[in-house]
Amino acid sequence: MWWLLWLLAALLVLFCSLDVWYFLRVAAVVLRAWFQPQIRDITAEQTLTGRVSPHDIDMCHMNNARYLRECDFARFSLYIRNGVFKGLRALKASMVVGATTIRYRRALCIGEGFELRSRIVSWDDKAFYLEQRFVSTKDGLVCAVMYCKQSIIRSSPDKIMQHLCKRKVECPEFPEDLQHWVNFISASSQALRAESGLEEKSK
Repeated sequence: MWWLLWLLAALLVLFCSLDVWYFLRVAAVVLRAWFQPQIRDITAEQTLTGRVSPHDIDMCHMNNARYLRECDFARFSLYIRNGVFKGLRALKASMVVGATTIRYRRALCIGEGFELRSRIVSWDDKAFYLEQRFVSTKDGLVCAVMYCKQSIIRSSPDKIMQHLCKRKVECPEFPEDLQHWVNFISASSQALRAESGLEEKSK
């Protein structure tokens, strides 16, 4: 009897200390992607399906933060299937999210199904740039669209692409709206560096 109480107490501490459901979901997404066919075209769009559950909502529609969480899971699947994670390991590199922006067009309501379509749009010498779209399965409307800057540490997107494709890969042209966002990130970074005095120290 005591061991059961200890087990319940341990589970309570675990769930209070960590976002357990997040890590369980990551494990499920990774395992599923691991056993799916590899996609050779690194810039190809990949789709995950989902449905808005009571756990996702506030005011009967998906909570704004849940969109970003779903995008995390979709990127895990994307990088496993297109080989980017494999390239990172081989080059002893890592990646972090450098910036995101999301536009909400229409709420996804409780019980509504959706497709989350993710793709690498382009890259520069420091980061990959991704687009992720939430498309309602009810009427095909793009309910939200997110751009993500995935910064590469201790390597570069070009080196990862060359490792995976065994050749030099030309970077796709940036769409106009994405280029505007990249310019905004650069201007914001320069302003913050100047504000903190980093520009003067680097001269």
